[in-house]
Amino acid sequence: MFGQMALDEALAKSRPEAFCIRFFRWKGGGATFGYAQRIREVERALPPGIGNSYTRRPTGGGIVPHIDDLTFSCVFPDGGVLRPTEIYRRLHSALLGGLRGAGMDARLCAKGGSAAPQGPEGASQCFVQPVAMDILSEAGKILGGAIRRYGSTVLYQGSLQLPEARARSEELETAMLGSLASEWELQWIRQESEASVQEEATALEGKYRSAEWIRKM
Repeated sequence: MFGQMALDEALAKSRPEAFCIRFFRWKGGGATFGYAQRIREVERALPPGIGNSYTRRPTGGGIVPHIDDLTFSCVFPDGGVLRPTEIYRRLHSALLGGLRGAGMDARLCAKGGSAAPQGPEGASQCFVQPVAMDILSEAGKILGGAIRRYGSTVLYQGSLQLPEARARSEELETAMLGSLASEWELQWIRQESEASVQEEATALEGKYRSAEWIRKM
């Protein structure tokens, strides 16, 4: 988890010229929470049983449990012209098409606020109640994300919350990649991160493990 957050930041700071997407592989469960959240409220609302496997994300939003979800991130240039609402609309509309293609009965949330609602412990939780442009099923919110800009580069961190998400990860990843490629006119090339990005991620991992970062607010 800590290394994944570090790699996302390093990749975004490298300002890639092409759209990049990564799907995470977790060892066990954990949780991440939004950049601006207060740690005292977060710790009262964390999922049980995760121990110390949690950290602050570089992006916003609320608490996201990573127990059985499919977690992914996108990094892409936009010239600084797309508003956050447009980024969410384009990304989630494309991802919705992929999920439907995988047989899911899902839809976009047409109404709602622009921030994750607070749970009973005071900390915002991403999957308690949907906001506009989240992806819903009959059971509630199943996909959401948060963004941060690094200059003209966008980092989007997303989570697909389904009990079977990890068991069906290959199928779901293929469906999501296909729909994103169609919407954004992309041709995917599988490759490793550049050595400079990996080195920066290694240097940043300590930050995401540190109490200074996790407890900064």
